[in-house]
Amino acid sequence: MRFLTRAALLAATTSLAGCSMLTPMVTWEVLKAGGTAALAYQPPRPSNTVHHGDAPVKDVCVEYNRDMPLDELVPALQAELKTQGVDSRVYDVGSGQRACAYWLRYVGSIEWGVPPVGEGHRAYLSNAALSLHRADGRLLSSSAYAGDSGLGRWASTRKKIAPVVKALITGFET
Repeated sequence: MRFLTRAALLAATTSLAGCSMLTPMVTWEVLKAGGTAALAYQPPRPSNTVHHGDAPVKDVCVEYNRDMPLDELVPALQAELKTQGVDSRVYDVGSGQRACAYWLRYVGSIEWGVPPVGEGHRAYLSNAALSLHRADGRLLSSSAYAGDSGLGRWASTRKKIAPVVKALITGFET
């Protein structure tokens, strides 16, 4: 019985072989468009990096910015700091000053849009700037993420911020 059901299904689908939703030319156009979109995507890069060549930082305090409305930014920062071998703690502005030799401060902005394969508007990180300071306020390094107008804007916050954190810690925009 099972064999007959499969045979009937196979016969029905092979008889529809000439009746396709996508002709070869339409399929080619879809593949070209997808390839063009894939080629248009460039991985995020840090910009305007300044690094004063101090000894590597192993522990940093992140000053929480209440004006930054993207909740996923701080966890992304901490995860990427950990990837660079840097431990981090998060403090409100003005607290924990004596406990930290190095401070990471950040600002950023978001934009709203509808993802290509989604419904409804969604916020995404459009720009960010990070700066690393000594406890006395002296700047050790800074780096920034300048947004992407293409499909890269829909990349995760962590993917966008990863090269910026690396540049902040190492001084290299790679």
